[in-house]
Amino acid sequence: MNFEYFISRRIRSKKGDSFSRPIIKVSIAGISLGLTVMLISVAILQGFQKQVRDKVAGFGAHIQVTAFDSNNSFEPSPIYLQDVSIEEIADIPGVAGVHPFCLKAGIIKTEQEIHGVVLKGVESSYDWSFFSEKLVSGQLPDLSTDEPSGDVLISSRIARLLGFAPGDDLRMYFIIDNTARGRKFRISGIYDTGLGEFDEMYVFGDSRHIQRLNQWDSAVVSGVEIKLDRFSDIEKITDQIYNTVSYKLNTQTIKQLYPQIFDWIEIQDINVLIILVLMALVSGITVISTLLILILEHTRDIGLLKALGAETGSIRKIFIYATGYIAGYGLLWGNAAALGLIFLQQKTGFIPLPEDSYFVSSVPVTIGLPEILIINLATLAVCLLMMLIPSLVIRFIVPVKALRFE
Repeated sequence: MNFEYFISRRIRSKKGDSFSRPIIKVSIAGISLGLTVMLISVAILQGFQKQVRDKVAGFGAHIQVTAFDSNNSFEPSPIYLQDVSIEEIADIPGVAGVHPFCLKAGIIKTEQEIHGVVLKGVESSYDWSFFSEKLVSGQLPDLSTDEPSGDVLISSRIARLLGFAPGDDLRMYFIIDNTARGRKFRISGIYDTGLGEFDEMYVFGDSRHIQRLNQWDSAVVSGVEIKLDRFSDIEKITDQIYNTVSYKLNTQTIKQLYPQIFDWIEIQDINVLIILVLMALVSGITVISTLLILILEHTRDIGLLKALGAETGSIRKIFIYATGYIAGYGLLWGNAAALGLIFLQQKTGFIPLPEDSYFVSSVPVTIGLPEILIINLATLAVCLLMMLIPSLVIRFIVPVKALRFE
């Protein structure tokens, strides 16, 4: 029989007037709360980063190929598709889609209002999966017609500002050689992504309209977007694409195009790291306090065991087993509480957020098994290390004095 484990069970299950019993419950609750906070913090961070990354990439894909001399205006210099090697890029492992696009700054005018926008022209093969999820009314533009399609997709912000609804006509004006030229479109649908900076700006339509306005042929575009299967491959694939396209073209990631958004996202990593460190320390200090109380309450028992010949290492094991039980139960309840709340938030979104400030309407949460295991193992490791500190007190307990201890 493992007598250390047997005695530790008696210690932690001791009933009656035991002073340590409520302390054990408080300790379990403290470790549980700390783990819950850590798991939820990581889930919110990962969920938030994924949501914002996916939304920004939905507008501009993960990688863009444009002319080297393009400035930061909304009308980049044109490029020729033969310089891009679309087929070769599409064959790169990890590339989900390659789509040419055209950009043209314009003004939407109604009888009462005017609003500056950017018309983003795409081809019939464009991947609309992102906008199909964000569609709030109407339908996606039909670009499969022989002639340039008049369908456009606008945001709910523009629709509210200018009083548009699906099916309405929309007149947009463009400046060509210092002359205003108008084009009439039909609003096929309205989308809402929650990214105010983008929603107020972009209107999606047929790239052939922009090519005609700029007097380009079908082989001339503003740039080429590349969508990837995994965001984590963005740096590696960007280098591959850069070595594939013509020397006259530049390859930029979505992080380089919108650094202010991604820098803001990365700042959140520091906040969560601070929370993780603080919660781990709280759990460790809780374990130290509980173990010291257990040792203090059972000082006479320790003296008796030493008098009977028990080694100091064996006595230390008794209390390490006891606090290991506390840590284990704390982790169990912490996982149950955290994963339950994460699942509930994923399904119901019961915790809302102001979308104008955070780009999402409710707190986004996502966490994988590796993160759960790492946080649990790290918390357990901290608790085990903290156990060793107060357990060293046992070696200084003298049996004669301990047996007289009250």
